[in-house]
Amino acid sequence: MQGAVRPQPRSLVLIAGLLLAFGAGFANASVFLLAGTSVSHLTGDVAKLSFDMVHTSPELLGDILNVGSATVGFFAGAFLAGVFIHHPRLDTARPYGRAITAIGVLFIAAQVALPAVAPLGIGIAAMACGLQNSLASRYRGLVLRTTHLTGLITDFGISLGMSARGFQIPRWKILLPAGITLSFFAGGVAASLVSIFVRASPVLLVGVAYIAAGILWSIYKHVWMSDTPVLQD
Repeated sequence: MQGAVRPQPRSLVLIAGLLLAFGAGFANASVFLLAGTSVSHLTGDVAKLSFDMVHTSPELLGDILNVGSATVGFFAGAFLAGVFIHHPRLDTARPYGRAITAIGVLFIAAQVALPAVAPLGIGIAAMACGLQNSLASRYRGLVLRTTHLTGLITDFGISLGMSARGFQIPRWKILLPAGITLSFFAGGVAASLVSIFVRASPVLLVGVAYIAAGILWSIYKHVWMSDTPVLQD
């Protein structure tokens, strides 16, 4: 569209990263409140799984199944991102709108499955998170992860430490990981509040929000951005 004012690439990356991290934190807290298993990150749960498998008991079999399902689901989501997105670098020519819409559909499917077959619902929700986490994992030297915080906090610490030593670090390299970390935390808080004060399922709400976001991004991309990618690493 002629004369359209486009946000600068880094502004779009920051806004998208904040929203996706908020959604992941919201979704993870929502599923954890329902089923007691994280779906947006696996390190702690896999460590617990290794312990449970050695000290197995009938009471732990359910946890083993839930964590195993989350692990397989997260891997499957990353695999789908590799098939349909094709490359870890950020580029708006890729079908992110459809991918985000698909994430929303997966969260709604997870909500349907969780009450009846919890491991299946956990696996579907983890697939959504794995797909999101793999949409664009690299941007201008940063490794973007919007569903868990370890790498982001590492990048934040490194950049802040180098800045303290007098190195010239671009401000956005500090703001991006710091903002995504806070957004993930805020999403978890928001999910907890929704579970207390709102009757609707938070998993269902986050699914609807992702579908709406995916559709809006697709409209924005085709109407305002024409056929020219404005975000490319």
